[in-house]
Amino acid sequence: MYDVLLRFSSENYTLQRLEYSSMSFEVIPAVDLKGGKCVQLVQGVPGTEMVSLDDPTAQAIRWLDEGARTLHLIDLDGAIQGERINALAIENIVDATDVTIEVGGGIRTAGDVEALLDLGVDRVIIGTAAVTDPRFVQEMSDEHGKEHIMVSLDARNGKVTTHGWARISDFTPPELGRRLEDMGAGSILFTNIDSEGLLEGVDPEPTRKLVEAVNIPVVASGGITTADDVRIIRDTGAVAVVVGSALYTGRLSLSEAVQAAKE
Repeated sequence: MYDVLLRFSSENYTLQRLEYSSMSFEVIPAVDLKGGKCVQLVQGVPGTEMVSLDDPTAQAIRWLDEGARTLHLIDLDGAIQGERINALAIENIVDATDVTIEVGGGIRTAGDVEALLDLGVDRVIIGTAAVTDPRFVQEMSDEHGKEHIMVSLDARNGKVTTHGWARISDFTPPELGRRLEDMGAGSILFTNIDSEGLLEGVDPEPTRKLVEAVNIPVVASGGITTADDVRIIRDTGAVAVVVGSALYTGRLSLSEAVQAAKE
């Protein structure tokens, strides 16, 4: 599977790390989409919605009004079904906003990537396709620039999952992260499924191990519940954290999270 590797020079690695080191740690609100609605699930399991809101665009604008600089949009249906089911909802959000946007879920083809970048999305998150065919990451990075290509590593019990978290691979996040970095990934979205959606706090070690294993930026997700959790993830070396359930349930405000990131 990994017979073709694209090895960047250490100088390029260092340059990319420096480009991100000048940025302050960022808190990114999640807008997860299922059936055209903005939802929050427990560990990604359909039918466990703790939040279900009819107007995703309104929720996106809410986070911008509260100070968000980036939005994290995930097509949950797309991740499971392998095609972009909530494309219209994503298009509506992109049209209504003017901030950095990263999008994932159901992105399996070159046409998917091109369509999202043409729409104005800044970072396309490739998950299942990155694990099953790493050369796809190389092709997209070469064609569009690695700054636009983020890979998603979602781990359960220390192993990377695929197909909307339904299948477990043989790879750990650090080893797969290094390989995908070699293939041209510009950044990594890392989700610790063991903590995701439980509102019980974070386990920083999986994130820390991944950050130490790669030279590209890591954005962490999973379990953020309190301002202390934001600080804990910041101290792993990640460049940003995605927050979902805690914001939507009122356990944590965006302003509190942003302030914690600065402390």
